[in-house]
Amino acid sequence: MTLPRHDLGAGALSVGAIGLGCMSFSPAYGGFEGVDPREVIVRALDLGCTLLDTADAYGPSELAVGEAIAGRRDDAVLATKFGIVSAPRPGQPAVVNGTPDYVRSAAEGSLRRLGVDHIDLYYQHRADPDVPIEETVGAMAELVAEGKVRYLGLSEASVDTIRRAAAVHPIAALQSEWSLWSRDIEDGIVPTCRELGIGLVPFSPLGRGMLTGRITSFDDLSERDLRRRHPRFSGDAFDANLSSVDVVRDIATAHGVTPGQVAIAWLLARGPDVVPIPGTKHLAYLEENIGATDVTLSDDDLARLDAVTAVGERSFDPTWINRSTPPPVS
Repeated sequence: MTLPRHDLGAGALSVGAIGLGCMSFSPAYGGFEGVDPREVIVRALDLGCTLLDTADAYGPSELAVGEAIAGRRDDAVLATKFGIVSAPRPGQPAVVNGTPDYVRSAAEGSLRRLGVDHIDLYYQHRADPDVPIEETVGAMAELVAEGKVRYLGLSEASVDTIRRAAAVHPIAALQSEWSLWSRDIEDGIVPTCRELGIGLVPFSPLGRGMLTGRITSFDDLSERDLRRRHPRFSGDAFDANLSSVDVVRDIATAHGVTPGQVAIAWLLARGPDVVPIPGTKHLAYLEENIGATDVTLSDDDLARLDAVTAVGERSFDPTWINRSTPPPVS
């Protein structure tokens, strides 16, 4: 099993068509829970899953990624993010910081935790509404000039932010939630990225696990699982979203594959500039996700999947951002 390659940044950065989302190694998804993240990451690299996506906000994830790639740096395309300096709690927004001093401080911290001398793809995790994007990207561009970062990315950015950022320095990738049940970026953001030669890196391509078909009850989620507070996993929304998975399951059965593979194949069919980053802590699920590259969906399959919708708001909405003055650099 070897992954085909997809290109980000108008062909500037070639990576495996599916990446590994390393938020799965964060406390938000229960931490390591007795699994060895190094085993999963090394296996991902062996299979050609080269894009490893982490962030300084993901607890010990950067450290785990750094330990796993020791001795295999050239096999990995390291992506990490800065900007979220405190995670949102129930009823509270996230706090973000996009000041130039913080950009440099955050990058130095990520380089230390990853144990590397450069970051391949450095994202602003969320735009800071109190700092012009030109200032933030200008500071990121300085890191490129110094050789500490190779390519720049944005996460969950608006069309206006994307255009203004790209006017300062080329942007290789936009990371946003995109899946069968999160389609809002398709109207304006996706066309803008393609106009500007910006690759697309969908996070949560499996609907935070719901589209795999393996979650059948709220009780399937551990007490520490962040999804217990997610609007789409709550009350009536949970039951309605379970029903939407039936369409995915029917198509999967017809192809002799899993629902998760169908959900990822749907994204891969969007274009060769799309690199989904499903997260997992388990080797079997890693290999299942990568197997999605062998799934070919018919036009009828795609039409049925396009009609799938989700009930409930998605939790990674940019309105979480705290519009107060960002905290000082520590």
